[in-house]
Amino acid sequence: MLPRPYRLPLTAILLSAALTACSSTKEDAYVERPADQLLSEADAAMREEAFKKAAKLYDEVERQHPYSESASKAQLLAAYAHYQDLKYDDAILALDRFIQLHPGSPDVDYAYYMRALCYYEQITDVRRDQRMTRQALDALSEVVRRFPDSKYARDAKLKIDLTNDHLAGKEMEVGRFYLRQHQYTAAINRFRVVVENYQTTSHVAEALHRLVECYLALGVTDEAKAAAAVLGHNFPGSEWYTDSYALLVDANLRPERNEKSWISKAWNSLF
Repeated sequence: MLPRPYRLPLTAILLSAALTACSSTKEDAYVERPADQLLSEADAAMREEAFKKAAKLYDEVERQHPYSESASKAQLLAAYAHYQDLKYDDAILALDRFIQLHPGSPDVDYAYYMRALCYYEQITDVRRDQRMTRQALDALSEVVRRFPDSKYARDAKLKIDLTNDHLAGKEMEVGRFYLRQHQYTAAINRFRVVVENYQTTSHVAEALHRLVECYLALGVTDEAKAAAAVLGHNFPGSEWYTDSYALLVDANLRPERNEKSWISKAWNSLF
């Protein structure tokens, strides 16, 4: 126990605690400010790349002025601040809320586009799960479907092509794994998905060549020749066709003629 001169009276302790509480309450008290002032501070924070601070200020605009014209603008800007801060989940939540509250807004196409970008930016490499890639594809396709004449539709279409290429790459990676393990039927299923569902991607030529490899390994020569014929018709100068041609020659097989009618028949025989 402290000597008597150093002991504070109980009333002094209680008074000190009360003053501290009052000071804290005063600091946290709700202070309404004009929407323009909050937006100006938030914009300044964005320029300084203080994205978290900017998002809070934009949210404050909506909280203090929920029925103003500035509120809907601030909702979108808050979502963009979260996007810039790489807080994609927070951005998606904000955008979903904007879309729900303002379906007729002239900026709703931008909200859908930003939402798609949030998924697109999270696409990982082909060795990982592709759930996010499929979500990005769905969101980008929705932009094109809902707003075909929007200025965002063109970029969405380009990103759809890249996203499909990514998904095809995943199928190729799995197919190659099965091929290395001599699980030819499983490999064929993967390569056929690429040829059938991702025809505009950069992986189709290799997928056709891998089908030739698999069919030859199984001794299914007609399908091997059909895959090589489709490959030669569509990618005649590619290294994949050169390799497939060599495989057929080594197997004492003649590549089929490159006639349109036969190519159509060969394509149908693959599926």
